[in-house]
Amino acid sequence: MNLLIVSSSQRTGSQSVKVANYLAKHSSEFKEVNHIELCRYDLPFWDGDHKSKYAEASPWTMIAHKIRKADALILITPEWGGMASPLLKNFLLMCDNKDTAHKPALLVSVVSGISGAYPIAELRMNAMKNNKLVAIPDHLIIRNVTQVLNSADEVTQEESQLESDLKQRIDYSLYMLHQYSQALATIRFKHENEPYPEQQEYSFGM
Repeated sequence: MNLLIVSSSQRTGSQSVKVANYLAKHSSEFKEVNHIELCRYDLPFWDGDHKSKYAEASPWTMIAHKIRKADALILITPEWGGMASPLLKNFLLMCDNKDTAHKPALLVSVVSGISGAYPIAELRMNAMKNNKLVAIPDHLIIRNVTQVLNSADEVTQEESQLESDLKQRIDYSLYMLHQYSQALATIRFKHENEPYPEQQEYSFGM
């Protein structure tokens, strides 16, 4: 099983990348783990034209290849103004459902304060209609992110219990993501090899 982690802060050196690196390090059940930091790629703004993704110098061909290889995805977004990152939403619009359909996704919201639920709700509501990714029931909200998942010498005694609880929740969520990736592989195989009659007529969500 291969895992693709997508971090979508619009700034380099972000807390989202810190979280992505931690998740990558602890995703040991997956055979291969890749990480895409969206702000490092000059992706075109999705305009509804399939060809626009492959404009000259666009990195989408490389990114699409990583999506195609993945059996599961982790989508990490900062919370800005109660919303998910525009970079992530643009990425999801660009995804071809031939590459993403019936693949599990773990949603992760990163916030410096104590909120963080709004991006998860937004993504669950409207981000997966046409790409047919399957958001697993578990999600992660990394609150007070500057204070957690740092190196050991940066964790205070007061924070250590919260840190421990968060890491246990992360381990469980990664374990469940791997379980879903194995289970949904069967659905993808049947979808490709035993297609429903005229299933191409139902490429998009209702």
